[in-house]
Amino acid sequence: MNEILSRYCPKIEFDSYDDFYMNYRCNVPDDFNFAYDVVDEWAKIQPDKKALVWTDDSEEVKIFTFADMKRLSDKAANALAALGVKKGDVVMLILKQRPEVWVMMCALEKTGAVCIPGTYQLTPKDLEYRCNIAGVKFLITIDEGELLDNIASVRKNCKKLEKVAVIGNAIPDGCVNMREEIEKAGDDFKRIIIKAEEPMLVYFSSGTTGMPKMVLHNHTLPLGHIVTAKYWHCTEENSVHLTQTDSGWAKFAWGKIYGQWICGAAVGVYDWEKFTSKGMLDAIQRLRPSSFCAAATVFRYLIKEDLGNYDFSFIRCTSVAGEPLSPEVYNKFRELTGLEIREGFGQSETSVMAANFKWLPVKPGSMGKPAPLFSLKLLDENGDVCDEGIIGNMSITSAGKNMYETGQEEQDALVPVIGMSETPGVFRGYWKDREITGNSWKNGTYQTGDMAWKDDDGYLWFVGRNDDVIKCSGYRIGPFEVESALMEHPSVLECAVTAVPDAMRGQVVKATIVLARGFSASGELIRELQNHVKRVTAPYKYPRIVEFVSELPKTISGKIQRNVIRKKDSD
Repeated sequence: MNEILSRYCPKIEFDSYDDFYMNYRCNVPDDFNFAYDVVDEWAKIQPDKKALVWTDDSEEVKIFTFADMKRLSDKAANALAALGVKKGDVVMLILKQRPEVWVMMCALEKTGAVCIPGTYQLTPKDLEYRCNIAGVKFLITIDEGELLDNIASVRKNCKKLEKVAVIGNAIPDGCVNMREEIEKAGDDFKRIIIKAEEPMLVYFSSGTTGMPKMVLHNHTLPLGHIVTAKYWHCTEENSVHLTQTDSGWAKFAWGKIYGQWICGAAVGVYDWEKFTSKGMLDAIQRLRPSSFCAAATVFRYLIKEDLGNYDFSFIRCTSVAGEPLSPEVYNKFRELTGLEIREGFGQSETSVMAANFKWLPVKPGSMGKPAPLFSLKLLDENGDVCDEGIIGNMSITSAGKNMYETGQEEQDALVPVIGMSETPGVFRGYWKDREITGNSWKNGTYQTGDMAWKDDDGYLWFVGRNDDVIKCSGYRIGPFEVESALMEHPSVLECAVTAVPDAMRGQVVKATIVLARGFSASGELIRELQNHVKRVTAPYKYPRIVEFVSELPKTISGKIQRNVIRKKDSD
């Protein structure tokens, strides 16, 4: 039996989804700290157990054990302390997928500092906004020229930023050489008192509508991701799990550290310079993961390659999250590889809330059934539970209280937030934004803003963000169902469906489409696509307006910004 996992889950194996949903429990010790209680414990129990299997485009492969991770994170924690980082300080990491990401995240947890992961794609405006609103004291980055230039250009405008540290070979003047500081530090860090309720991690939301919000998690988040890793990713002890994502996104917490290490699996890492399908497939051959998770966009590109040239026999489970996967992509990937893609749903604010868990037959296009502990329900505008087939707001009705409901006030520094949630994996509120927190989370219920409906078998089907749902002539049309229909046509590489104001109908459906190679825009193709949608789904859902573009507007995390398209159409 897994010695770590069994400490937190009294029952690990389940006979069915119903058994899992009704009987899964997770114990959260008052002083739980992932770095001490998981990473260091594995190093004590099985020091040679693999923790990280890393590769890059040079095809080099590096392996780190849990003993390595304990030693390096202890040294990094001592280095941070020597540089003035203390409990409650806010530290930003922009490290792509260098091995130091895992070292620094564990080190920050050991010191009690708060980690803000950032993507290497942040612009100067993004950097300045994040540093100032979060009060970042210390920033640790890689030595890439454009990123260093961006940081240097706004450093003087970041009011609380005291130090910038660089990991790499090119260390600019005025910056700390972080590898040198770690190397010379001691390799034994004495545990300090940190409560599970204290802040650990802040993710900036991807900002598909308005400025990004700060999503605050405490030290219970890793335990919430046991369900993510064990029962959806199907991660097994002493296997390799690969989730493809940059370290700046919440998907990293989902698939590249917490649940996987609690389960005793090694995290597979492909640290690419620029994503290509071939690079991804070659890395999979080197890493040989038994479970693989990626965004829908990755799968859309993979099925365009000759997958018959690659070995997938070592993969037992594939999964997708971040955006819905169209049935067409699911069916094509299964045809080419024999593997089912199990979709899951969640947010930066949560661990996995619903998924095609391993006991469930997959319904392509569905996000599966609710995860245990969350009491996930679909609520209408009045807060009442929706009947089957009726679109509602996906809501967690046992989320406890947010930081503002428990009397926490705005302060210059993050403070311990106690008693806010009964469920590990649920965020603690939007830091420094009482109004938005109150609008989405009140009286123990968090409304996600994502709309879905439930079928007769209890499966959930994603419709879209509440702002994305189209209301045409009295009908409510979800953009995803129209996009899924369009994606079945061979001419469509990517598409976004939005509402356009209409005097007669209120709104009409518009499709903005990126064409696949070999297809050209024409009136004939527009009519063909419209008729295709009428055949595949209800005729009233077809796009009355079709626009062909070279690319879709996206956030830096790759999510389509339908609000940008709507704004352009309304101007």
